[in-house]
Amino acid sequence: MVKKFFMVVAVLVCIFSMAIEVSAAQQVFINIATGGTGGTYYPLGGAFADIWNNQIKSANLNVTVQTTGGSVANVNLLKTNQVEVVLAQNDVCFYAKEGIVLFNSKFPEIRGVASLYSEPIQLVTDAASNINGVADLRGKRVAIGAIGSGSEACARQVLRAAGIDPEKDIDAKFLSFNEAATAMKDRQIDAAFVLVGIPTAAITDLATTNNIKISSVEEEVANNLLSEYSYYVRFVIPAGTYRNQNEDIQSVAVRSILAVKEDFNADLLYEMLTTLYANKERIINSHNAGRFINEETALEGMSIELHPGAEKYFKEKGILK
Repeated sequence: MVKKFFMVVAVLVCIFSMAIEVSAAQQVFINIATGGTGGTYYPLGGAFADIWNNQIKSANLNVTVQTTGGSVANVNLLKTNQVEVVLAQNDVCFYAKEGIVLFNSKFPEIRGVASLYSEPIQLVTDAASNINGVADLRGKRVAIGAIGSGSEACARQVLRAAGIDPEKDIDAKFLSFNEAATAMKDRQIDAAFVLVGIPTAAITDLATTNNIKISSVEEEVANNLLSEYSYYVRFVIPAGTYRNQNEDIQSVAVRSILAVKEDFNADLLYEMLTTLYANKERIINSHNAGRFINEETALEGMSIELHPGAEKYFKEKGILK
């Protein structure tokens, strides 16, 4: 009797163990690389994770969000298989694919999922300063982004388009968005390049304690950029985006995009896009930039080859011919 009891227990333990193994094998882990908590990527990534975890029933998904240093770090994490989905600037993804500017080797496996929204160059200065455009930065202390970031690369291109040598003509400070805001509060810098969706928390918070202004990117500078780089677009920062901003600000922008590797499951990616666009309100509630995320603009500024799952989705919607 005792022997039979232990045999039954052994069988049950075996069955239970097998069930756990099957369940674990069926679970799909997706880590989304975003950015710092003061930017736009992190709250949007949180909304995406929430939507996919709760709306996709065909797979046992476990979607999580990772804070990172931004676009360059995200692409490197994707390349080394440490994350499955990334938010990144379209220019950075192009650099990665080609192995140029910020990358020493090519990343041909990177694939586009969707273009999300524009990330304008926001040149932040003290309201009382004599800085009214990029050309006025000569000789100033300027935060141009963290070292090796997409923001730094863009800031350098904008400065050169204005005839300013980033190495010689300014006192460059390599600071993240949050660090730049703190430095401006403490009067340690004269201006900062912030390249992120609007409105961004770093600037909004700064505007509550300091009297700041957003300076325009001059027409000539914008023309120089657009003629040399295909991934820039013109952009207007609407009046009222930030406290005491009473006028529209002329600028230029890159686009943020979602990207994966070419071996990502195409059927799952199709479902991810389907549920993403079906839950716009959840995305907008996470960050105001979510209102710009639309199917109609999902291919604007797409700088890399689309993933087959994305191709299928946008062809069915008539957006991709």
